[in-house]
Amino acid sequence: MSINRKLPIGIQDFEKLRTGDNIYVDKTMYIHKLVQSDAPYFLGRPRRFGKSLFLSTLKAYFLGKKELFEGLAMAGLEKDWVEYPVIYIDFNKAVYTNVKTLNVVLDSILSDYEKEWEVETIADELSVRFDRLIKRAYEMTGHKVVILVDEYDKPLLGTMDKLDVNDEIRTVLKGFYGVLKNADAYLHFVFLTGVTKFSKVSIFSDLNQLQDISMNEKYAGICGISKDELVRNFQPEIANLAKKQKLTYDETLAELKKRYDGYHFARESEDIYNPFSLLNTFERLDFGHYWYETGTPTFLVKMLKNMDFDVKTMENDIQFPLRSITDYQIDYKEPVPLLYQSGYLTIKDYDRQLDEYCLGYPNEEVKYGFMYNLMPATKQL
Repeated sequence: MSINRKLPIGIQDFEKLRTGDNIYVDKTMYIHKLVQSDAPYFLGRPRRFGKSLFLSTLKAYFLGKKELFEGLAMAGLEKDWVEYPVIYIDFNKAVYTNVKTLNVVLDSILSDYEKEWEVETIADELSVRFDRLIKRAYEMTGHKVVILVDEYDKPLLGTMDKLDVNDEIRTVLKGFYGVLKNADAYLHFVFLTGVTKFSKVSIFSDLNQLQDISMNEKYAGICGISKDELVRNFQPEIANLAKKQKLTYDETLAELKKRYDGYHFARESEDIYNPFSLLNTFERLDFGHYWYETGTPTFLVKMLKNMDFDVKTMENDIQFPLRSITDYQIDYKEPVPLLYQSGYLTIKDYDRQLDEYCLGYPNEEVKYGFMYNLMPATKQL
């Protein structure tokens, strides 16, 4: 019953995925849209939705690795492949419980690039080193610099229950990201990913030209898998799963939809499937709650516990204004925005007259996980 196709479970590096002959759902057409503008971008998506892989794809593109894009949309869209200096900042490297950890991570990242571009490491402020590094990369290569930041908000999410520590971390990040505004003349492209767009962080307050594409209809399918992509890329896997589960092909599609589909990231958006759950279902040939096997997010557990959140409010769809679900403040006492941004709620409908969204569970996997994993976890604290 086995088929010889490699599923990229847990692979977040585009080059590794492509050179390892893994199945790849082509998202490179979105890169072509993005590079038409010089504005910095922010993309918010739930965990395990492919943000890191997309950022890695951007990195390969800007490093001019044309050979990795053979057979993909970008190969036909891009005519002039240019190698740019890229600074890739990955906050997935640590668990953040204090500001020291953040400083250590940033110091390590900057030190590696300082060696690459022959910049003497001086015990200056991190923001000063970051600014010096950008200018040095530009001088050495003759090309403006690309800045890619993965999970920019992880240090903030990890300390939401410690307001004093969170404030320290926010101060460090404010100074660090503030460099990007002053270094604009040396920057070619800036792209940040995360779960939520925290207000009062410099990247959003100072860079007023920042384009938040998290709820932009043109980019609704930038992460995750649409039904068309599912059927086009995974027919053998769907057929294999159907055989194992003793279902027809159409019955299998219906079951996949019920369990893993239903995400909407814009007012008008096609249904998006959770890619992590799909890949694990095809690998194990069994329907499961795979999104939750990666662990219940600690920041959500703490937030719901501190707010004494009543799970009964989730039994029916929730009406919520647009402005309130796009930004988030640490001291905000309403969990709905973060539940949406984290993937526990999704857009079900939109009322244009009231400018309000109707939010609800996207699918059975999320509903099950919320009722039987997330809420019980809050009672254990």
